[in-house]
Amino acid sequence: MALNSDTLLKVEEMKTVFKTRTGNLEAVDGVSFSISKGETVAIVGESGSGKSVSALSILRLLDSNGEVISGKILFNDLNLKDLNDEEIRKIRGNEIAMIFQDPMTCLDPVYTIGDQIIETIKIHEDLSKNQLRKRALELLKLVGLPDPESRIDAFPHQLSGGQRQRVMIAIALACRPNLIIADEPTTALDVTVQAQIMQLLKDLQSQFGTAIILVTHDLGVVAEMADKVVVVYAGQVVEQSCVKDLFNKPVHPYTEALLKSIPKMDTDKNRRLQTIKGNVPSLKDMPAGCRFHPRCPMATEKCKNEEPPLFEVSKNRVSKCWTADPEVQEKKEIPALIEEQESDFEVNEHLASKQLLLDVRNLQKYFPITKGILSRTVGHVKAVDGVSLNINKGEVLGLVGESGCGKSTVGRLITGLIDSTNGEVNFDGKQLSSANRKEKKGIRKRIQFVFQDPYSSLNPRMTILDIIGEPLEVHNLAKGTTKRQRVAELLEIVGLSKNDMHKFPHQFSGGQRQRIGIARALATEPDLLICDEAVSALDVSVQAQILNLLKDLQLKMGLSYLFISHDLNVVKYISDRIAVMYLGEIVEVTDAQSLFKEPLHPYSKALISAVPVPNPNIETDRIILSGEVPSPSNPPSGCKFHTRCPFAMDVCKQQKPELKDISEGHTVSCHLYGEEQRT
Repeated sequence: MALNSDTLLKVEEMKTVFKTRTGNLEAVDGVSFSISKGETVAIVGESGSGKSVSALSILRLLDSNGEVISGKILFNDLNLKDLNDEEIRKIRGNEIAMIFQDPMTCLDPVYTIGDQIIETIKIHEDLSKNQLRKRALELLKLVGLPDPESRIDAFPHQLSGGQRQRVMIAIALACRPNLIIADEPTTALDVTVQAQIMQLLKDLQSQFGTAIILVTHDLGVVAEMADKVVVVYAGQVVEQSCVKDLFNKPVHPYTEALLKSIPKMDTDKNRRLQTIKGNVPSLKDMPAGCRFHPRCPMATEKCKNEEPPLFEVSKNRVSKCWTADPEVQEKKEIPALIEEQESDFEVNEHLASKQLLLDVRNLQKYFPITKGILSRTVGHVKAVDGVSLNINKGEVLGLVGESGCGKSTVGRLITGLIDSTNGEVNFDGKQLSSANRKEKKGIRKRIQFVFQDPYSSLNPRMTILDIIGEPLEVHNLAKGTTKRQRVAELLEIVGLSKNDMHKFPHQFSGGQRQRIGIARALATEPDLLICDEAVSALDVSVQAQILNLLKDLQLKMGLSYLFISHDLNVVKYISDRIAVMYLGEIVEVTDAQSLFKEPLHPYSKALISAVPVPNPNIETDRIILSGEVPSPSNPPSGCKFHTRCPFAMDVCKQQKPELKDISEGHTVSCHLYGEEQRT
């Protein structure tokens, strides 16, 4: 079958299986879609839906036990499925390239980035040594890597996350491919770097006419980047549409549920986020009928017993749902969407007292830089440089900023996980540094941490009973039968079953593991939880469940949170106040509504403008910051932001601005609002 002149790739009924001792597991079941020259197609869905496996199947980059067993992958009239290993290698990197999610694990740490770009070119083209280096330099300039002449000889660990991702894009573009497959290319990046990478991909696409398959769970990125969207669930395509139609009027209940579970800029923080009950089914235990029916609020008996085909809803739009059947549409037999009544959260009465719980003043943490045999200190990394903040009882303070600005270090200093260089941490009237050992233990019992990656923070060799029960024994709160009862209560509180206590972490999904992490943190009945990127690794549907849970616990138990994140939509939804941090310093603090409505500091404005909006009808007026975050070992003089600020003045380069009250509850550290500007 020949492709039409515009179609670059056509995938037809592709099936991918993984061979195991118990039999074949079908990870991709009959996926079909096409992409034209210069088009961007997004593949979306929850973890375990088959997004990445579909993308890897196209280039046959599966694990040794994975295989595309049927269907067609037509690229320029070639069926990639039938090519041998040598033939597919000629396609990879040359005509179809891939950008992976984590550049640090994909780049070889012992080779310079220049060598790695050159290696890709050498496989497909016969060029001289000088020509190869010249091409590598051109590519680094093309992707906007600063100072490419010196960076070409740098190693991956010497670059920031955003820079490494640019190198990955340079490698992908090395042989000017017609198609790029980007697997979660912006997931691990800050909003500012994410905005730069998205803009770079758009520019390259318009310049070279490259087609892009974008695999992501970030629907904001999809709305801004994609022309067409393929929604996959449990290895099958459940909806396919142009991006505007999909966001304006989703047809499949799964698509609609995904879109409703995202916290947006205008989401009412007093409303619960809509969630999708249950989890994506296991490959070993697929439900009969429609695979989404156990989680679908519209499911009928027919859905449970008969698998729907892909119905054509309109031109270039399909849906795998019985509600899209023309006969059902004609008879108007569509069942009503049984929406759970998402009730409002109760009024947080704990906030009314405005009782101070945590007071941090001029907190500093300098890590020494040592050199030589004698390890002499030759400088310091100023990770936290004079941070002051406070949290009242029952309050959520959001802490936002780019990676490397010191957010997580602040959290660790407050809990006493690391010692501060200077400054004070006062918790409920007690100073942490002057407290004796017994008092410190009592304070740490009342401050607990919820980490970003629940899998790495839970001991894989311990049962859930021992994981949650460990802090109870450390603080002599419960032992034996009492411990089991308390663990059972904690599991019920976070929405799990007491029957789960004898299982191990690997037996749970990502969202369930995060619930276990929260249960462990709640074991000592704390007053303050420090949530360090607690929902950033989760799907939007699971993220909604955890955010609802955190808000419920706050109201029920009077908890306070320091909520550290780079996802500003999430921070706005959960926070009462937000502190913006840049290079170890707080630059703005105000209530969440005011910050997003009228940010004052230029850095806050840039952060908020960079947030991808999950609405393709809205054109964002984005502020792209020039340059990079300076090194904390050698920060700029004066205002640390002046090297990237579009409004920088001479005074910014010489004099450090103070954190001042501009209005009630709104403080800013910027010369634009200083005395020199008022006079």
